[in-house]
Amino acid sequence: MTARNGRRWNHNIHYHRRILDAVPRDARRALDVGCGEGMLARELRRTVPHVTGIDLDAPSIDEAREHPDDVHYIVGDFLTHPFEPASFDVITSVATLHHLDAAAGLARMRDLLRPGGVLAVVGLARSVMPDDLPRDLAGAVAGTLHRAVKGHWRHPSPTVWPPPLTYTQMRALAAELLPGSEYRRHLLLRYTILWRKPRH
Repeated sequence: MTARNGRRWNHNIHYHRRILDAVPRDARRALDVGCGEGMLARELRRTVPHVTGIDLDAPSIDEAREHPDDVHYIVGDFLTHPFEPASFDVITSVATLHHLDAAAGLARMRDLLRPGGVLAVVGLARSVMPDDLPRDLAGAVAGTLHRAVKGHWRHPSPTVWPPPLTYTQMRALAAELLPGSEYRRHLLLRYTILWRKPRH
């Protein structure tokens, strides 16, 4: 189902703007980890001259390559692909970390960023009951209202459920591996991590 105004919407797309607003103005090279069919990569390409998307799911990459753009797409494992260290000005990832070892994924993103570069992540984590029940209920209601107005776009990529780490564990992991990062938990059952790599 697509949105009534022709624009795609789902819980992940809802937070794309938070990622795009974090992209440095002088960014030249971007990497989108777990790019799927390339929606965010195409948005990044509007302001970043060189964008690479990587995903393990070949059918999703095939779909991404059908779009008339110059985004470079790779079918491969982000954790082992031979990227040059410290070679990207911005690295993004949406709904991907819970498919990986999250610690290894964040460490790899950190190492691939140039000094001064920005990491922007939208992720899913596991709720803990009963503590998270009120927040989850509020998120479910908000999501239902959004879908009623905007429709809901179902992405073609494989899913993993439930996420292996809790929100609290993801917050702690971000603080440990990305000192000074900004972690936020959002209403629509997502969290974001924003981090600028120190220049020294």
